[in-house]
Amino acid sequence: MSLPVTLARHAMATRFELVLHGGDAAALRAAGEEALDEIARLEDELSYFRATSQIYRLNQEAAQRPVRVTPWLFHLLQYARQLTAETGGTFDITVAPLMRCWGFYTRAGRVPEPEQLVAARACAGMDLVELNEADSTVRFAREGVQLDLGSIGKGFAVERAGVLLREAGITSALLHGGTSTVLAIGAPPDAAGWKIAIEHPANASATIHSSTGETQNAPRPLAIVVLRDESLSVSAVWGKSFTAADQSYGHVIDPRTGQPTRGALLAAVVLPSATESDALSTMLLTLGPDGLGRTLSLREGMRAFVAGTEPEGKSLRLAAHGFELPTA
Repeated sequence: MSLPVTLARHAMATRFELVLHGGDAAALRAAGEEALDEIARLEDELSYFRATSQIYRLNQEAAQRPVRVTPWLFHLLQYARQLTAETGGTFDITVAPLMRCWGFYTRAGRVPEPEQLVAARACAGMDLVELNEADSTVRFAREGVQLDLGSIGKGFAVERAGVLLREAGITSALLHGGTSTVLAIGAPPDAAGWKIAIEHPANASATIHSSTGETQNAPRPLAIVVLRDESLSVSAVWGKSFTAADQSYGHVIDPRTGQPTRGALLAAVVLPSATESDALSTMLLTLGPDGLGRTLSLREGMRAFVAGTEPEGKSLRLAAHGFELPTA
């Protein structure tokens, strides 16, 4: 059995790693590089911070006038609006004013004053984003509205990379962006699928084996799932939070309240579309274990896992459908 081709690239504030099996190594490498190039290109277009991105331009200009965007981005914004409606507002790309209000863009979170939060909430909501399909333009209904595609952009980029890999004839590959998004094409040699472990927050050493998907030298994970021609997205608050007055605040905002979500610590969703799994894992994180059934009802065949905390705050409450939960 030939060795896999492995590639890596830093983009979207994370390390993307790609494992490819089968065929000529040079052809695999070329296909992999093209896929990673696509992720880097999309970062340039979707970044909240880069002055060259379409999102940055919208945030700077769309409150003053309609701004034309590329057709693919217009369709993505339309889809984001649809997902906001489907999820009851638990997924919303207009959270940027709230993220800024809570200090999450400075990596030094803070609890805002009540009047600051009221002002930020007044600038959030997809009803404030006007999409003109006739000319692919976007306009914001008021000053202060801003978009942040952090809850869907990585999934969209991974999905686009997967399309390019399949067009290049790749039949066995695993692409993952840090710990948040995984795309599986086919299966590794002599395996039914790519075995992925979702780690406990205390188990930072858990890793995915480059050729089989098996976890190596890792403590017992929270959950395990096997992927084949599917995507897994994980939304989590641990490791990205701040503490004020003995209260911990995670970086994921509940758009309905303007407050950091308290529904769960981690949520994972498996679907064929990485764009959808990215968005719906955010929904599940916001709703918590009690929202598992509601989330599952949105897409046939979805698998999902969510870890919350019990009322006493000392133990985890797990809920899952289609995931293996290791026994003690």
